[in-house]
Amino acid sequence: MDLQLDQLRALDAVISEGTFEAAARRLSVTASAISQRIKALEDAAGRILVQRTKPVRPTESGLAVLRLARQIELLTGDTALELGDEQQPAHRPVRIPIAVNADSLQTWVMPALGRAAAGVNYEIHREDEEHTTRYLRDGTVMAAITSTAAPVQGCTVRRLGAMRYRAMAVPDFVRDWFPDGPTAQAFAAAPVILFDRKDDLQFRLVRQYTRKPVDPPRHYIPSSAGFVEAIRLGLGWGMVPDLQRRPRDNLIPLDDKMFIDVPLYWQQWKLDSPALGRLAATIAEAAAEALL
Repeated sequence: MDLQLDQLRALDAVISEGTFEAAARRLSVTASAISQRIKALEDAAGRILVQRTKPVRPTESGLAVLRLARQIELLTGDTALELGDEQQPAHRPVRIPIAVNADSLQTWVMPALGRAAAGVNYEIHREDEEHTTRYLRDGTVMAAITSTAAPVQGCTVRRLGAMRYRAMAVPDFVRDWFPDGPTAQAFAAAPVILFDRKDDLQFRLVRQYTRKPVDPPRHYIPSSAGFVEAIRLGLGWGMVPDLQRRPRDNLIPLDDKMFIDVPLYWQQWKLDSPALGRLAATIAEAAAEALL
């Protein structure tokens, strides 16, 4: 296949931005030029690469070419920085999309990115650590913090450590809803805070300690800070990472023995990229300081 760099950049821009018009603005060309480049790329590949919906989505074949496009773009940016291209940071900075779970992003990842090397733009996709690997599989991100130890095809994996989560609530909530302690009956009745409908951590703890399924009233709070605030306000109990606990929140554990350690791993593309390598080293250093 004779795949041209401007065509690959057009594919990356269309999928990232969601429309041909937005991709054209990003690349400072016309929407017609983007359409022509995508058509030429599909002709070269011999198959349809994008679904022309809103937002534009890649086909299965498009995902494979998108991964190639982003690999080439990253290596091109690395090379420009290595050669001392002064225009690189201003006009085409190295872009590294990564997937991170909300609690890590709220606590230790952002300070790590603040210490990372200049000349890199980050596109962060927030997702539960049990689901971030899907972004690696479909080429959306180049690296991810995940709870999955098995490497995604084409990726390397490194253990970062573990985040400890404890079942927490305010004292009044514990007194009213758990007068006899954290029993299965109390868990079935007490309101619980969940991050979203994929959040199973609270129920995993209940199954671990009571061996019984429960179906309590529940609140969905899709914000790491808002999750803790909901518990602080007495809306329910929830699993709070030790890294996020603050004395002024006045939270207490339902039981000192009720915690879960969630292992975290760094997975990234097998790509000899200095920028990606520096980011991995920075994340590993920050994780060594923050995690168990």
